[in-house]
Formats: sequence, C-alpha cells, structure tokens
Amino acid sequence: MTDFDLQCDYLVVGAGTAGCALANRLSEDPRNQVVLLEAGGRDTYHWIHVPIGYLYCIGNPRTDWCYRTAAEPGLNGRSLGYPRGRVLGGCSSINGMLYIRGQAADYDGWRQMGNVGWGWDDVLPYFKKSEDYVDGADAAHGAGGEWRVDRQRLRWDILDAFKAACVAAGIPESDDFNRGDNFGAGYFKVNQKGGWRWNTAKAFLRPARRRRNLRVLTEAQVGRLLFDGKRATGVELLRESGIRRIQARREVILSAGAIGSPHLLQLSGIGPGAMLAAAGIDVVHEAAGVGGNLQDHLQLRCAFRVENVATLNMMASTLWGKAMIGLEYALKRSGPLSMAPSQLGVFARSAEHVATPDLEFHVQPLSLDAFGEPLHDFPAFTASICHLRPESRGTVGLVDSDPRTPPRIAPNYLATSGDRLVAGRAIRLARHIVAQQPMQRYRPREIKPGAEFQSEPELAQAAGDIGTTIFHPVGTARMGADPQAVVDPQLRVRGVDGLRVADASVMPSITSGNTNAPTLMIAEKAADMILAAAR
Repeated sequence: MTDFDLQCDYLVVGAGTAGCALANRLSEDPRNQVVLLEAGGRDTYHWIHVPIGYLYCIGNPRTDWCYRTAAEPGLNGRSLGYPRGRVLGGCSSINGMLYIRGQAADYDGWRQMGNVGWGWDDVLPYFKKSEDYVDGADAAHGAGGEWRVDRQRLRWDILDAFKAACVAAGIPESDDFNRGDNFGAGYFKVNQKGGWRWNTAKAFLRPARRRRNLRVLTEAQVGRLLFDGKRATGVELLRESGIRRIQARREVILSAGAIGSPHLLQLSGIGPGAMLAAAGIDVVHEAAGVGGNLQDHLQLRCAFRVENVATLNMMASTLWGKAMIGLEYALKRSGPLSMAPSQLGVFARSAEHVATPDLEFHVQPLSLDAFGEPLHDFPAFTASICHLRPESRGTVGLVDSDPRTPPRIAPNYLATSGDRLVAGRAIRLARHIVAQQPMQRYRPREIKPGAEFQSEPELAQAAGDIGTTIFHPVGTARMGADPQAVVDPQLRVRGVDGLRVADASVMPSITSGNTNAPTLMIAEKAADMILAAAR
C-alpha cells in the first residue's frame, strides 16, 4: 500500500453550506483536482426538499449529527438538542431556509478587530456573487447566481396583524432585511425555488459534479488530519474498507462547521495543550482559542392564544385540514407545506440607546410546548425572540481521542447580567407589540412564558425556562490579527501550513441575524483567497 490511497490538490472536509460552494469554485479550473468529503449521505431523502420537512430532518440521524449540549446553568440545568447537518448540503438541507445577511456594522466590526478585507464593502460583492435574487440585481443584490433567494408562497392574517402592530409600536415595515440595516418588520425571504428547498447541494454541487476534476465522497467521516511536521498533508478517514488516507498537495480546507471544525482540529493535535494531553493526543500546535468563543442565538418562544383567526394549530388538527394542506402544496407548491419554520421577521432594538437592532423576532402562526411536540389544540401564534449580539461565550471541546465520540458543547447561555437583562426586555417588547390596536380584534392572551412573570428576576427565570437554541453556532475557530486567534484574515490556521478553515467557526463575532448566508459569503471569499494564493 502506498502512503496515500488518493491524491488531490485541494481537499475540502465537509459538504455543507461552505463546502459545497468551495468545491464548486475550486474545481472551476480544470487543472485543480478537488476532493470533497461528507460524513453523511446523499441528499435523496424526500423530506429534505419539501420545506416543512425540516420537522423530519432535525433529530433524524439520517440527516443530523443529533448533538446535545451540556446541562446549561443559564437554562436552569436543561440540556438542549443541537442540530447540525450530516448530509450533502449540511445545515442548508435541514435549516430554516431564511436568507439574512446581518448588518453592515457586523462586518465593519470584524474589520475594526484587525480583519482587513472583511468590512461590509469588502464582503457585499461576495454576497452578490452567487445570489439569484427574486427582484433582480441592484446595488445590494445579485441575479443569475446559484443561490436562489425567493419570496414565501403564503400569508396569514395573524402575521399581517402582528406586522401592523409593529408599525403601531414604532417599528417600520420592511420588504428587505439585507441592505445593511435590517430594522423593520416584514416577511422573510427564503432559499427556495418553485416551492422546494434550495440547498447548497443542488445549487453548487449538482452542476459541479459533472466535472472530471471533482470527486465527492459520502459516508466519509474524517478521523484526523495528517501532518508532515507542521504542514497539513491530508486526512485519515474512518472507513472499514476502501479509501483510508487522502493527500492534499496544496491545501486542506476544513468546512465542517462551528462544531465539527474545532473538534477535528483538536483530534488532530491543534488546540489547548492541557485538553489535548488529557485526551492522550500529541500536540502538533498549541492553540488555546480552538473551541472557545462559541456564540449562538438563544430564542425565547413567547406564545399567545387568539380568537377569530385561523392558525396552523386548527388547520392541521383534522384529517380534512391536513388533506387540504397537502392538496394545495401538490397543486400550487404553496401553503403550510411550503412554510419555512418562521415566516414573519422583525428586527428591533431592546432599548433606545442601542445603535442597531439587537433583537430578531421569528413569528409563526402556530404554537407548541417544544420543538417536535404536537401543536396546541387551540388557535395561537408564537413570537420567538433572539438576542442578536449575546455577551455570553461558550466552548466546544473533545471528550476523548475517539473521533466517534461527540464533543462536549457548552454554549453558556445567559451567563452574563447583560444577556439576562436583554432577555427580559425582549419579552416585554413582545408584550408591547401584542398590546397594540391591530392585534386586539384577536384577543391575544399570553400563554408562554405567562403574564405572571413581571420583575427582572422573574423574567430571567422565565428566559431560562423557555429559552432554546435557534441553531446558529459560530466563532469556535475565530479569525483575527492577534496571536490568540485560530486563523488569520486569510483563514489560514496559525502555526501550521497548508490548512485553512472556511465556515461559520471563523466568525470573530456573531452576525445580527441568521447565519447561513454569511457562511456562504465566507466560502465565496475563501475560494478567491485560496485560488489567489496558488497563482
């Protein structure tokens, strides 16, 4: 047997949002031999493609790593399910399909941290590069690209009333959250095409797989990176038979996500020295920041019972209602089966002194006790609120040297007094909006967390009881110009050669919105930097 079973120029680990885009861009030049590895399988499961199918993909080992967090003190000792895509397309195959870039100030903040080339004006062209925006190209949007951004194919009276209530409360109506200032209320744009989910496997990988210089391997979990001294040379796969070692002549690019990438670095000897030593892993390069700086958006699901208006709770409660929902989707690709998990969005400020919106509402015409539980048997809606710029920082750390052992994920939600204060303000803002005149015809009554929670300590307790992740982990291999950063602004891993990280883990601070679109932007920019370095 030779040292390596397969060789290539560029080896991309993880065929998720970033990995599919990278494989496409790097293989556009036929001189580049590219291999893309995915631990999961192909995206042939039908529920991936029907928008409402996220209900059957999250928590399903066919499509999800099915991680759980450690018990969280800020959540009153609760442990949360922590979905991460394990299939071609990664999280773009199981996520909420919402296209949100964040705010210009997010990226200008990255630049001010020393990340030259990552300001809003720098990254906007990369958002536009792959975009196929429903209203065509303009100064903020691109058209004709691989990544379809569409309108939702539905509306609900209860959501229209909530939007009108936002306007009455001083939050303007908005038709576009992606121009740098997302303040306002409106229906989210979604990554769908013709009423189907549009994942990155369809958008980027399907056309690229026709190229002879791209090879995609599924069911190919990487056990560790391989090094020659301080240079990354390839990977070792966890396979009973077949290809076991793959060499990268130019670069290895980790795109395994904010959980997978730091875990793989640690398994390979790059991380906090004490952690590696405790697991019996030889240190290739000590990097204290690997697995730290975990940031996520915690959502507080506030629910209100209503009257005299249709919600999904009642529509889906009978066989006739379910049949009508299915028929509408079959005939028109519209209605509840075409729904993203959240339909109406609101970006608002938790206090007057906040410069840019730090709260995001995901408003849904339904209610339930918890994700995966049955809908309530009465009409209701949910206003789920995220603190967009949390102060709390968590960790991702290996448990032992076995790559099959899930890492320990400790987001450390609500760990600061500032986060607890904003959580209380978020609940109060939801109540203020619901109290506006446009909502009163439906007689809303708060059922979650409950009107009995009023004081700051009571609201902090309530936030711990109802808070849950909205699946936006970032920052665990942060980019920076300082020696403590894991990667430099070129996304090269500090202290070793031939290795980059290109996914949500490199974000130095979380963006003010959903994280899929920023992750795709990172991949587009990374591809340009990688190709430029080879010239």
